[in-house]
Amino acid sequence: MSQLYPPYTIANAQELTKLWVDAMVIGQNLCPFAAPERSRGSIRYVVVQEQDLSAAMDGFLNELLFLQKSPEEEASTSLVIFPEGFEDFEVFLDLLDVAEDALVQSGVEGLFQLASFHPDYQFADLPAEDITNWTNRSPFPVLHIIREGQMGRVLDSYKSPDEIPERNVALMEKLGAQGLIKCFPPFQDYIKSTA
Repeated sequence: MSQLYPPYTIANAQELTKLWVDAMVIGQNLCPFAAPERSRGSIRYVVVQEQDLSAAMDGFLNELLFLQKSPEEEASTSLVIFPEGFEDFEVFLDLLDVAEDALVQSGVEGLFQLASFHPDYQFADLPAEDITNWTNRSPFPVLHIIREGQMGRVLDSYKSPDEIPERNVALMEKLGAQGLIKCFPPFQDYIKSTA
């Protein structure tokens, strides 16, 4: 049975991000720790509509505060989605820098950490067209707030966690652009033809 996807539009940012997590992060096992949290219903998806850095950071900080006040069983992690204003990857990296500084300034570094995803994600040492970049490519810009204690416990119980990135790169190489589109059809709306 084929899954139907909504149009790739800003209005569908939250739904498409959830579907991406289901199809890629969990479906392709990019993060072996995500499926149990989805089953528990403890993954939060929050859309920040603000397009300028300061207002967007307010949305991020509100979600960070929510996580701090919430029990891990109810809200284990948050994907903060920025559908507008951060489409340019360099602008998104500025947002990431400010968000990481905010973790330090608010005294929660060591309690929370960030992972980042973007439609044009590019690792610093790789060309834009390298398929490896797709391990961190998502339908919309996302800052993923992770509880460090929870991640530490999960990593301690996982055999060979250091092999996860290598396995993910090998998967991207095996799938290629067309395989990625088959796994998550909305990729066709923004995937680079050179990937």
